[in-house]
Amino acid sequence: MSKKVRVAIAGVGNCASALVQGTSYYHRYHSSDHKKGNENENDDVNNNNSNNNNSNNNSNISTRSNSSSNSSSSSNNDSNSGGSHLAPPGLIAYNLGGIEPSDIEFVAAFDVVESKVGQDLADAIFASPNNTIKICDVNKTGITVEKGEVLDGVGKHLNERVKISDKGPPNIAQILKDSGAEILINYLPVGSRQATKYYVEQCLDAGVSFINAIPVFIASTPKWQQAFAGKNLACAGDDVMSQLGATVLHKTLVKLFVDRGVKIDETYQLNVGGDMDFYNMLDEERLEDKRISKTSAVAAMVPYHIPMRIGPSDFVGFLDNDKICYINMRGKYFGNVPIELDVKLKVVDAYNSAGVMIDAIRGTKLAIDRGTNGPLESISAYCFKHPPVQMSYSDAKDRFMEFIEGKRER
Repeated sequence: MSKKVRVAIAGVGNCASALVQGTSYYHRYHSSDHKKGNENENDDVNNNNSNNNNSNNNSNISTRSNSSSNSSSSSNNDSNSGGSHLAPPGLIAYNLGGIEPSDIEFVAAFDVVESKVGQDLADAIFASPNNTIKICDVNKTGITVEKGEVLDGVGKHLNERVKISDKGPPNIAQILKDSGAEILINYLPVGSRQATKYYVEQCLDAGVSFINAIPVFIASTPKWQQAFAGKNLACAGDDVMSQLGATVLHKTLVKLFVDRGVKIDETYQLNVGGDMDFYNMLDEERLEDKRISKTSAVAAMVPYHIPMRIGPSDFVGFLDNDKICYINMRGKYFGNVPIELDVKLKVVDAYNSAGVMIDAIRGTKLAIDRGTNGPLESISAYCFKHPPVQMSYSDAKDRFMEFIEGKRER
């Protein structure tokens, strides 16, 4: 029997939009797949996307190509986690520990931008300046986006592009209590240190577990680990790692070089995008934690020091929510002969982390039900760039699945 998960969101940006749309999309995908078959489901998705004027050709292509290739490993993952169906593309399993994407219920949401505050969550996810693609319609949720605390959540560049709501912030801890939220997801802009800690404190007061999607170090910091454990609450993070994004690709390539005996001399990773996340990161002073998070994830795969430069590079407005990553690696292999690798990756950024976040939510719910508190090491290593314990992707996935199956405490 499915378990419902009551989730609150702080920061209703592109990533929140992808997550909310994704829970609706996979519910329809799964229902349609079993009632009508894959071909009709793809027609439904493509017809829906044809009504959206924002970069929908890319969405249609990716939906068709991914839907045709459910692998045997997906089937194994699903059976290991208590599911009985093949996992649809984008999820490690449709049913994970008895929890399906449609079991995620959004019960509260907070933002500070005038275009979103006061709106139903289903409308706010499409409000400006959000600019990711639309993959499905979302029914009214009955959840009104409340005004949050600004603090350092809006940097000087972002402040040029958005109008802050003049509504006074409510008692956020009380709203979390009244909503019955079990988990709050932190989707605030990069560099929101004070604002993130404010929401952490509201969670601790309200008895709500915390998933930290941004590079402010909470789940990986002993002070906050102990604070959540002391309240018998769970925390996971920090800085969500995309399904196939720059960090997981870079760290996997570095690990491959090391495992194959290639001596890495130097590497860099450059990222550009056109959404408000990248515009916000034009404030260099907001990037310290982001650079640390991304760099530490890659550096942990190498048993020696190498020069590296990793992080956001520039804002290119016409890219919208597309993100382009360039990775360069140079080294030497047999006979001290040089080798160089150049990789370009282009993704729709928001959706690249939505499936990972659905897995993080489901894993955290299992931890809550089992009474596991404090930092969730397996979930954090699999889903985030700066976890309490760094692992290779393959090791992290193995431990995550062992946790889901109840073979690991955390």
